[in-house]
Amino acid sequence: MTLAGLISRFVRSHWAAYAASALMLFGVALLTVWLPRQVGLLVDGLVANRLTPQTLALELAKLVGAGLAIYFLRVGWRLKLYAAAYRLGVELRARLYQRLTLQGPPFFQQRRTGDLMANATNDIDAIELAAGEAMLAGFDGTMTLVLVVAAMAIVVDPKLALVALLPFPPMALAFWWISRHLHDASRDALNAFSHLNDHVQETLSGVRTLRALGLEQRSSARFAELAADAARASERAQRWEATYEPAVGVSLTFAVVLTLGYGGWRVWHGELTIGELTSFNLYLGQLIWPMFAAGWVLSLIERGRAAWGRLQPVLDAPLTLVDEGTETPAPQAPIRLEQVRFAYPGQARPALDGVSLLLPAGHTLGLVGPTGAGKSSVLKLLLRQWDPQSGTLHWGATPLNQLSLQALREQVAWVAQEAFLFSATVAQNIALAKPDATREEVVRAARMASLHEDIERLPQGYDTPVGERGVTLSGGQRQRVAIARALLADRPLLLLDDALSAVDTLTESRILAHLREQRVGRSVIIASHRLSTVMDADHTLVLQHGHVVESGSHAELLARGGWYAAQWQYQQLEQQLEAEEPTAEEDDVVA
Repeated sequence: MTLAGLISRFVRSHWAAYAASALMLFGVALLTVWLPRQVGLLVDGLVANRLTPQTLALELAKLVGAGLAIYFLRVGWRLKLYAAAYRLGVELRARLYQRLTLQGPPFFQQRRTGDLMANATNDIDAIELAAGEAMLAGFDGTMTLVLVVAAMAIVVDPKLALVALLPFPPMALAFWWISRHLHDASRDALNAFSHLNDHVQETLSGVRTLRALGLEQRSSARFAELAADAARASERAQRWEATYEPAVGVSLTFAVVLTLGYGGWRVWHGELTIGELTSFNLYLGQLIWPMFAAGWVLSLIERGRAAWGRLQPVLDAPLTLVDEGTETPAPQAPIRLEQVRFAYPGQARPALDGVSLLLPAGHTLGLVGPTGAGKSSVLKLLLRQWDPQSGTLHWGATPLNQLSLQALREQVAWVAQEAFLFSATVAQNIALAKPDATREEVVRAARMASLHEDIERLPQGYDTPVGERGVTLSGGQRQRVAIARALLADRPLLLLDDALSAVDTLTESRILAHLREQRVGRSVIIASHRLSTVMDADHTLVLQHGHVVESGSHAELLARGGWYAAQWQYQQLEQQLEAEEPTAEEDDVVA
């Protein structure tokens, strides 16, 4: 769909507001055309000494009344039309947000966050101006132009009108040439702003890393470079936009010269009156607005076209996960994967190859293995963030792709490797999936995640803002907030993706003890590199290079003497060495 098609469809759906604005603009145009003619008649009456003081006062009162009417009509159509245009901005932003929430990870791997933010701000603002400011200026300018030219030709003199309009075709050609360059310049300016937005977003998100690596100056230099690029691109667009005014000015200057020359000659020969020439010059002056409106409209349209060219691909991008399911999962049902093969886009080696597993309802399944073995991939498939290339996934008797995404995810509580917190309080982050939770429920969930004591030490306790992405909390605290959030959600399936990697072993043992109490009747899958996390699982799978290489209970895997047993011995030895390592105070005593 083109920008014209988008605006046309919007105008049809909000025809009442646009029709009311058009009627008010028509009234403004009629009064605007009526005024010069009345002034001309008034001048001729004064020259001929035909007007009495009472008649003159009445005629002046008419002019003042017309001016007031024009003022109120202009205020009225602005209120109507701008309100409608703002609704287009709201609709586009809602449509963009809804589309982004339905997209899966493959889409966001190809799109930058700053660019999407620019789509939602600058791009939609430009489209909104095209639907509001450009529409009203175009309608007002066109109507005024038609009525003024008609009045010049019919009411005053057609020959003089033809001579006065001679400079206008070259002006139209200049407008066409300027518009072509302005479109390219506007597109470059929007892209430059998008790049600047990307850099600022990434810098603020990774400010701790930049400081730790001492990269502040390099980041600042890059920001200055991108800001200069954006300024140059915007300046170039403004320069092209500014060329409309000289084109209008030159054309109108020639028109005035031709009018005064030819019109003065006609007056000299008695073919025109002074009042008629005065009216014609006033009409010619009224053409200033339609000409400037044409330039302004073309400028807004080209900006809008460039913005729509950036926004439309995002709105029309196919969904990376098609949600065609209609079924609702049974809360207490087994979960099965059968011969699942899955590879990430662009990766030659599959992340999972022939993986099969069974999770009976209410049981706990452990997933262990070295980094890159495919543990997280299993959880992402269960969440339907991705779909496998082959194999089947079932929730009970229903294939996973036949379940509604909304219904599926309402049954799952997920704690990711990197816990994401929102810019809200600790309590609000814990209660994210259950916003109506009481403070007692929030505290109980925090206690189960061994977080309550940490929260009590915060300046405002549970009402302490955590900052963007939880920047004021440590990595372990962010993980425990995410665990508390998942426990409070109380979903039938709990997925823990290396969710205890940032906590110490003592805290881990307390959290696992609480989990054992809470997972009664709940299915749990725990992916972890720490074997102590899954030792109480009903069944554990060992993954290597996307394959299941071992399976069984903790005792069975130890007895088998494979990777699991070797890794268990190594981690136990590591914990013993950490426990026996002398503290700083003990070192001082020995010294």
